[in-house]
Amino acid sequence: MEMTGAQILLECLKREGVEVVFGFPGGAVIDIYHELPNSPIKHILVRHEQGAIHAADGYARASGNAGVCLVTSGPGATNTVTGIATAYMDSIPVVILTGQVPTKLIGNDAFQEVDIVGITRPCTKHNYLVKDVRELAHVVRQAFYLARSGRPGPVLVDLPKDVMQAKTAFAYPDDVSMRSYNPTYKPHIGQVRKVAQLIKKAERPLIYSGGGVISSKGHEELTWLARKLSIPVTSTLMGLGAFPGDDPLWLGMLGMHGTYTANMAVSNADLVLAVGARFDDRVTGKVSTFAPKATLVHIDIDPTSIQKNVSVHVPLVSDCKLALAALKKDLEQAASELDWPGKHKAWLKQIKAWSKEHPLTYKEGEGISPQYVVEAIGELTKGKAIITTEVGQNQMWAAQFLKITKPNTFLSSGGLGTMGYGFPAAIGAQMAFPGALVIDIAGDGSIQMNIQELATAVCHNLPVKIVILNNGYLGMVRQWQELFYQRNYCETCMEAQPDFVKLAEAYGAAGFRVTEKKDVVPVLKQAFKLKKTVIVDVRVEREANVYPMIPAGASLTEMLLV
Repeated sequence: MEMTGAQILLECLKREGVEVVFGFPGGAVIDIYHELPNSPIKHILVRHEQGAIHAADGYARASGNAGVCLVTSGPGATNTVTGIATAYMDSIPVVILTGQVPTKLIGNDAFQEVDIVGITRPCTKHNYLVKDVRELAHVVRQAFYLARSGRPGPVLVDLPKDVMQAKTAFAYPDDVSMRSYNPTYKPHIGQVRKVAQLIKKAERPLIYSGGGVISSKGHEELTWLARKLSIPVTSTLMGLGAFPGDDPLWLGMLGMHGTYTANMAVSNADLVLAVGARFDDRVTGKVSTFAPKATLVHIDIDPTSIQKNVSVHVPLVSDCKLALAALKKDLEQAASELDWPGKHKAWLKQIKAWSKEHPLTYKEGEGISPQYVVEAIGELTKGKAIITTEVGQNQMWAAQFLKITKPNTFLSSGGLGTMGYGFPAAIGAQMAFPGALVIDIAGDGSIQMNIQELATAVCHNLPVKIVILNNGYLGMVRQWQELFYQRNYCETCMEAQPDFVKLAEAYGAAGFRVTEKKDVVPVLKQAFKLKKTVIVDVRVEREANVYPMIPAGASLTEMLLV
């Protein structure tokens, strides 16, 4: 039986197990929307296409499945570019479906025409322009395979209107074979043995985990390795949750706003085992002084990430979970025979001393400390909530003061640092887990970048909670202006603020305002119990800063402390 391109697309999505699509209709995709009511796939109508891509991204990060967004051509497509770049930088599997003008008009400056394939080439893992309906099913199959496999990432499929209207017989490929694309999953056994020997010899080992551990589902193997061999663990922002944040071996995040303990440990370790991390400049600081005493091991599925930013001594190209499992197998006998706590006693004692010398802390002022609000959220949720963040000080305070105990429960824009990410990502996470408590920790600047999605959340009865740490500033930029630009607060004061409580109510959500510390916990408790979208506007100290902080280009040991 012949089907239209629109029908084929929806059947392909069903075959890929897609349950929800985040999107916004338009003329170029109207044929797809015409068929949508006949499909079991749920569609979430957002209020801006950037919201659609971030929601699909949040869905993917929380569920571990590919997220999908559907938008129209021209501005609909370009409005997704920031979200596509966000997913690309953080290696998130998202499939973006964009409408396109009819094939005969492509290149004619037609109404709402844009070369979205050309625009997104640098920020997608791959992208396609489908010119023949007979190619459609094969392309969609490849798109999902690429998004999910190897190093995950966003894949865009551009769909001309006439291709969606054309008909052909439907046949879905059973599998995908791409001659030029063969990710290396299994580790080289010789390299595994070399790493195992280094671990056995090391006196001051350290595990530095990244988002690759979470995307490969390798957190159990990582935890085994750390606990059995008494190796302390630090991580990137993207790696939070790969190792329990309440474990005694957990040092906290490292890098620009990492803990004193983690940064000192990296700077004094004799072996750093980097797993699924890419040595981002926010982590390394001054590259020439990063881990100067250590033998560096780098495990990553993407060979282009190895030796990219930092020269490593032992590369290991592999899926992180498989590499950690191979290490576990190699080290199991040694794990039971050797006294690992005793072997690392001096190292663990030193780490404990650093932690005692400069613990993660903050100064209490007369107003409400934002760190206190984050701690209160942590105490009330006890690691059982899914946390999203916007970007800026709110993001760093959340990363520092929450104890993230499970993978896929801390969703934040790491590589691109996209303001406006957190709230639509929370919508995506809430769709993936309708019964979960999902909280977006926001700043008053970031939240206004996609606040229109309140309508989406309310329309679909999504009980997302937004806690705004409202300091009336673009706080992180203001902090830099204070510390490095002689307090020249140029264009960072948010003088005109909406009334967030009235704004929430205008959209049909609930709104609370907190101005005194004693009200923080009671109001959060009340908000978390409500089965509806809620904004909690907390008026925090205006000039609270994020510490520790490493000035740009400085070494990890050159921290500004509280």
